Amino acid sequence: MTEIVFSLNQINEVASEVLSKLKHRIVLFNAEMGAGKTTLIKEISKQLGVEDMTSSPTFSIVNEYHSTLSKDKVYHFDLYRLNHEEEAYDMGMDEYLYSDQWCFIEWPEKTPNIIPDEHAIIEIKILENGDRKLTLNNK
Repeated sequence: MTEIVFSLNQINEVASEVLSKLKHRIVLFNAEMGAGKTTLIKEISKQLGVEDMTSSPTFSIVNEYHSTLSKDKVYHFDLYRLNHEEEAYDMGMDEYLYSDQWCFIEWPEKTPNIIPDEHAIIEIKILENGDRKLTLNNK
């Protein structure tokens, strides 16, 4: 387990440290709305070589990006709008998860039965002073 306390202006360094410690390509992000999940995913994606404009896929559920540094793809899921886990199966989420590509998932609690056993979990909590506390667990 890794813990990092940071301010949002340190997001570059935090993303780099997270990438160096990740053991899995499937990463679940747990945090309240506004804690910085999307901001961190954008920076991690950038460091993986994504040059496209990244944004939260709130309405599309998943955005696909291509790395310019490798043949890797980055899939960014925002499952907030899902009403039933079946919707994730209908969109083929399981195929993305077993593609051996990067999968960053916001609101993963909406799809507990789809997530593979081997994944990393990032929890972000907002501290009283506005800083963030990130906890990384590789399962």
